[in-house]
Amino acid sequence: MFAHDPYAQLHELKPVGTFTVTSTDFADGETLPKRFWGAGAGGEDVSPELSWSGFPPETKSFAVTCYDPDAPTASGWWHWAVANLPARVTSLETGAGASGYELPNRAVTILNEGRNRQYNGPTPPAGTGVHRYFFVVHALDVEALDLPEDGTPALLGFLLHFHTLARGIIVGLASGD
Repeated sequence: MFAHDPYAQLHELKPVGTFTVTSTDFADGETLPKRFWGAGAGGEDVSPELSWSGFPPETKSFAVTCYDPDAPTASGWWHWAVANLPARVTSLETGAGASGYELPNRAVTILNEGRNRQYNGPTPPAGTGVHRYFFVVHALDVEALDLPEDGTPALLGFLLHFHTLARGIIVGLASGD
């Protein structure tokens, strides 16, 4: 059913370790509760709780992303991207993706596909089937990535390629049918 796994392809280019990501709001491989969907799909654009453990001890910071590779585009769709979370941060509470949410220290929310700095929940277009939403936590070898103010998730992804020690993934589903 799903042909494209972007993180498997990245792992082939540069193998990295793995660690555990969980959520009290949804289970891996299950449909995301409606609250976490986009407002245009009857949701509230609330980001789910995420927690992680088992990452490498040499981790200096984290980045968190939410990506839909099943969007009807050649490049997928970035719903959320946070960079420069200190290594002491091992969870984000429900709603941490809200505009104006105060992240710790140098952490920043990157512009998403909607060109805003917040979590935008799934809004799969009608007729496009089931979409996968990869919530990924990247353990990094640097305390902060050098991102411009108008940096994009694709630029973040490029930098992550060179600085990721390990990544943890949890996938939520939503259907446009």
